[in-house]
Amino acid sequence: MAELTFRTGTMDAGKSTLALQTNHNHAARGRAGRLFTSHDRAGVAQVSSRLGLTATALEVAPDFDFWRYTVDALTQGGRIDYLICDEAQFYTPAQVDQLAKIVDELQIDVFCFGILTDFRTRLFPGSARLVELADRTEVLQVEALCWCGKRATHNARTEDGVMVTEGEVIVVGDVEGEPAVATPADEPEVAYEVLCRQHHRRGLTAARARAVSLSAEPLPFD
Repeated sequence: MAELTFRTGTMDAGKSTLALQTNHNHAARGRAGRLFTSHDRAGVAQVSSRLGLTATALEVAPDFDFWRYTVDALTQGGRIDYLICDEAQFYTPAQVDQLAKIVDELQIDVFCFGILTDFRTRLFPGSARLVELADRTEVLQVEALCWCGKRATHNARTEDGVMVTEGEVIVVGDVEGEPAVATPADEPEVAYEVLCRQHHRRGLTAARARAVSLSAEPLPFD
């Protein structure tokens, strides 16, 4: 029986690496699949891993219809045994419903990979719908680490090195201080960092922790 599987973790947990590996494993066994993504940091229609692996994919815009695409491909004589859906947190709930329908009605396996919550610690709508519908939801066993060494559970966004909790939900970027987007000189530099819950609550990023340790300022225990 086909399944809808959702594999999730924070940024830097290896989701895209696993998506590419899953695609490779199934293709190596003679199965035919399709690779999808949305807002990948490497650019449009690309699945990229921080290990340097990349693959061409189909870009999922908000108006993309998975059901129509799959039915059209099959009726034109194409073969589809599975779908790999990376950056699934950016999909709409309606698109997740379409993926579930593909599993149930067409018996095609769907493997989704994505982040559960945004930088505000709120569930992405696509991820929330996947949790509601998936046959299996798995947290990746490769643990991303906070600067303090504890398991990272939250994604933080920084602007000019200062953690923020408001702003546009979708701003594509990377971790470890790399800028999310090229910005004009009068706009803040946006980057991401993974933190444990404690330090996300305190807004204590690695850079701020270093600054605090070098000054007389007490740690924020409020």
